[in-house]
Amino acid sequence: MSKITFIGAGSTVFAKNILGDCLFVPALSNFEFALYDIDHKRLKESETMLRHLKENYGAHVTITSYHNRKEALKDAKYVINAIQVGGYRPSTVIDFEIPKKYGLRQTIADTVGIGGIFRFLRTFPVMLDLAKEMEEVCPNALLLNYTNPMATLTGAMLRYTPVQTVGLCHSVQVCTKDLFESLEMDHEGIEEKIAGINHMAWLLEVKRDGKDLYPDIKRRAKEKQKSRHHDMVRFALMDKFGYYVTESSEHNAEYHPYFIKSRYPELIGQFNIPLDEYPRRCEEQINNWNSMKHDLVSNTQITHTRSKEYGSRIIEAIETNVPFKFAGNVLNTGGLIHNLPEKACVEVPCVADRSGIMPCHVGEIPEQLAGLNRTNISSQLMTIEAAISGKKEHIYQAALLDPHTSAELSIDDIIKLCNELIEAHSEMLPHFADPNQYATSTNLQK
Repeated sequence: MSKITFIGAGSTVFAKNILGDCLFVPALSNFEFALYDIDHKRLKESETMLRHLKENYGAHVTITSYHNRKEALKDAKYVINAIQVGGYRPSTVIDFEIPKKYGLRQTIADTVGIGGIFRFLRTFPVMLDLAKEMEEVCPNALLLNYTNPMATLTGAMLRYTPVQTVGLCHSVQVCTKDLFESLEMDHEGIEEKIAGINHMAWLLEVKRDGKDLYPDIKRRAKEKQKSRHHDMVRFALMDKFGYYVTESSEHNAEYHPYFIKSRYPELIGQFNIPLDEYPRRCEEQINNWNSMKHDLVSNTQITHTRSKEYGSRIIEAIETNVPFKFAGNVLNTGGLIHNLPEKACVEVPCVADRSGIMPCHVGEIPEQLAGLNRTNISSQLMTIEAAISGKKEHIYQAALLDPHTSAELSIDDIIKLCNELIEAHSEMLPHFADPNQYATSTNLQK
């Protein structure tokens, strides 16, 4: 029996989207859906939800929960990773509250910047352990990584483990549709080309019947900027740099040095920037979970519509050999994007079929866009270096290279901030006390 293993299956909503989608794939009949999570209560809730879906749709799959990760991984053909190491409390709260003491404000803090750096540092050791177990019990499995920070985690897995890995996000597939709806334009029949890095990929071309739609987009966007709306940061970037970016304005506000500035507090209102947005969402989900749980877990009549997530479609393409094109996060090997570093993890069009995942060559992207990408890539690569070396100075350097952090704080304050965060996260970052032990125990491969 072939097997799909979901690591972090206690995320019931996401498990419903990914594995619920898989229930609609005939080629996955008789697969085992193996569920694993360190939270056994949430794991059981996800199992109950999936069993109800299975019964309601007459799916011929086996659903099994595991309390041992290696057993869950054993003989898996596909592994889906959706973990959050440290959880909302204490780790995410720490990532927001300590920087705030230094006057450094964030919105989401899961990709780059101080929040992204420390989320990676506590997550990567767990993923290295996962990779080691996969080498032992499912060495040929494909890892579909949904965990943020996407570029650093996927890039580090591809560079330092032998595990076949592709990083998946959902910003690309909704980017153009959401833009067109926002501008009251018809989305049907468009042709698009998107490439860059995760959360900062660019809508390089958008056409219908060969006609460039960007002039109309920019005209409408400039008109819309006269009133407050949710996407003001992205429209400002498009106005000044010429292209629309895939991920939301609340994300991009903290990827650049232009928008969240203590010297210019009026920018927060001017660009409608939701500071502390991720904690607000987390608190809302926690408060709403009881009612959501009734709809998701206790509801024996639960239904599902196949989502926009790529996971099930990639697996289906590999199983059926019917190609599927998607935006994947992969190493920039061979210069998929010529003017970005080869060690970078880039988000480019990919094709999945029985041969596996094949990234598509993009060539050069406009230099101003590559320049913006490189500002984030430099910090990302240094963050990976910090994890591999176990050296605090590499953490400092990753933070010093971050556009938003370096625009707000002095060198001394950035180092003090990093030291305070290292101490606050010490239970999950013990390897920085003994970098040699860390490097050898993880059996890293370049």
